[in-house]
Amino acid sequence: MLVRAQSLMQKAMKRLEKEFYLILRSNREHSVAMADLNAIAHCMIGAGYTKECVKIYKIIRKSIVDEGLYRLGVDRKLDWEAVDSKIKTWLYAVKVAVKTLFYGERLLCDHVFSSSSPAIRESCFVEVVREGALDLFGFPENFAKGKKTLEKMFRTLDIYEAISDLWPDIESIFSFESTAAVRNRAINSLIKLGDAVRTMLADLENSITKDASKISVPGGGVHPLTRYVMNYISFLSDYSGALSDIVADFPMEVPASMPEAYFSSPVSVRLAWLILILLCKLDGKAQFYRDVPLSYLFLANNLRYVVNKVRTSSLKFHLGDEWIEKHDAKVRQYAANYERVGWDRVMSSLPANAAAAMTVPEAAEWFRKFNSAFEEAYRKQSSWVVPDSRLRDEIKISVARKIGPAYRRFYERNRAAVSRQAGSHGIVRYAPDDLENYWSDLFYGPSGGSFSSGSSSRSSVSSSGHGGSSH
Repeated sequence: MLVRAQSLMQKAMKRLEKEFYLILRSNREHSVAMADLNAIAHCMIGAGYTKECVKIYKIIRKSIVDEGLYRLGVDRKLDWEAVDSKIKTWLYAVKVAVKTLFYGERLLCDHVFSSSSPAIRESCFVEVVREGALDLFGFPENFAKGKKTLEKMFRTLDIYEAISDLWPDIESIFSFESTAAVRNRAINSLIKLGDAVRTMLADLENSITKDASKISVPGGGVHPLTRYVMNYISFLSDYSGALSDIVADFPMEVPASMPEAYFSSPVSVRLAWLILILLCKLDGKAQFYRDVPLSYLFLANNLRYVVNKVRTSSLKFHLGDEWIEKHDAKVRQYAANYERVGWDRVMSSLPANAAAAMTVPEAAEWFRKFNSAFEEAYRKQSSWVVPDSRLRDEIKISVARKIGPAYRRFYERNRAAVSRQAGSHGIVRYAPDDLENYWSDLFYGPSGGSFSSGSSSRSSVSSSGHGGSSH
C-alpha cells in the first residue's frame, strides 16, 4: 500500500508540475492565474517536492524576465559610436524594468510562495531577476567610466535622474540581503555619475576661463561663447534636483563679490558663478574693438542676451528677480555709454542754444559741422548690430531724442536763410525726418544700415559723404 501510495503521489506531483509549468508558460506576460499557482506551489512543497516546484518556477520566470529585458533593448555593452541612441533606449527600459518587470516579479513571487518559507521566496526572486538587474544597472556604471566631455553632461544627468527617481522602488523591490549587489550597483552608478558631473562642471568653468579667442564679432553682436555658455547653463538649470544632490556635499568657496541674494541653494551659487566668469570674460573681449562705442554696444548686446536667457529659462528661479533687474540696469548703462561716446561729436556739432539767432555764415558753418559729424558716425555704425529688437528700439529712440529735437529747432530757425544764400547748395542736407529714417535703418548689420534707399540726399551720403540736394 505504501509503494502504491508513493507511486500515486509521484504521478500526482508530475501532473501538478506539468500544470505549474503550463500555467507559468501560458501567462508569460500577465500571470493572471496567481491563485492556481499559489495552490499548486503550496501542494507540491507540502508534499516534499520543493526542489521540483522551485526549479520550474525559476527556469520559466527567468526566461520571461530575460526576454522582457531583451525586448526593451537592455545591453550592458556600450557602443560609443551609438551611445546616444543606447542611452535613450536605456532611459525608457529602466523605468519599465523597475516599475513593471521587476516589481511584477516581486509581487508574483511573494504571492505564489506566500505560504512557504521566506527563504524560498527570496531564493526564487533572486534567481529570476538578479542577473538581469545587474546588467541593467551595469550600463550607467560603464557609461560613467568613459571620457568626461561637456557634450556628455546632459545625458549623464538624464541617467542620474532616472536612477535617483527610481531609487525608492529599487530599494523596496530588491530589499533582500541576497539582492544587495543590485542595490549597490545602482548606488555606485549614482556615485560615479555624480563624480562625472562634478568633473564636467569644473571643465566648463575652465573652458570659459581659458577661452583665448581674440576674434571680434562683426558689428558687436552676440559672441559665440555667450550663446554656447548660456544655452549650456540654461539647460543645466533644468536639472536642479539632480544637481542639488550632486553638489550638496561639495560646496564651492563663494567669492566675496557675489551678493547674498544669490545663495538660495548650492546650485544657484554655481550657476551664478559660471555666469559671472562669462561676464568677466566678455569684458576682456570688448577690449578687442578699436571703436570704444562699439565695445560698449558689444557688452550691451551680450549682457542683454544673458539676461534674456535667465528670464526665459529655469535660471530665473535660481537667480531671482533682483539679479535680473540689476543686470538689466547694467545693459542700460552700457547702452548709455555707447550713445555718449558714439554720438557725442554729433551732439556737440549743434549750437548749445539751437534756437538762438545767428548770422547766415555762422549757421552755414554749424550745418557743415553737423553734416560731417553725422555722416561719419552713421557711416561707421551702419554695419553694427543689435540683435535684440527691444534693445535696438530703446537705443534708437534714445539717440533720436537727444539729437532730433535740437536739430529740428536749429533747422527750422536757419534752413531758409542758408538755402537762399548763393553757393549754399548741399549745405542743408538733412531734414529732421531724414534723420529719423537714418536712425531707423541702424543696427541691422551691413544689409540694414545703408544709404541705398530713400531720397537722393540719403543716397549721396553713402557714396560721397557730401553733396546732394538742399531742402
